[in-house]
Amino acid sequence: MNITLTQPEGLVASPAFSHVAVVPPGATTIYIGGQNGVDTTGAVVSSDAGEQSLRAVENARIALESAGAGLDDVISWTVLIHQDADLRAAYGAVASRLAREGAPPLVTAALVAGLGVPGALIEVSAVAAVVRD
Repeated sequence: MNITLTQPEGLVASPAFSHVAVVPPGATTIYIGGQNGVDTTGAVVSSDAGEQSLRAVENARIALESAGAGLDDVISWTVLIHQDADLRAAYGAVASRLAREGAPPLVTAALVAGLGVPGALIEVSAVAAVVRD
């Protein structure tokens, strides 16, 4: 039983994202709600988009591990970036952290006018799938 990520012919081929994820019956699917660049008290860690991005992904990693998964198990990311954030800093900070062997996950990204946490520049959510023995 395998989780399959594909880039079908007829769609753009990118090293950064896939288009389709197929999770077979019996696999465990894990949903991680929006994670901002905040510490354990809920305070935004920095006004820097790169630092917030690193912390948001770290928070997602912690949430994933609590369910027996990791960053490599993510099949889909949703990334909301505040319209005033430095996109290069936000993406550059986490690109190497999200790189992995094989097909990349699905990615949906949007620039937004604001996020629910005052001062937040980024919010990530994830869907992971794990084949359990």
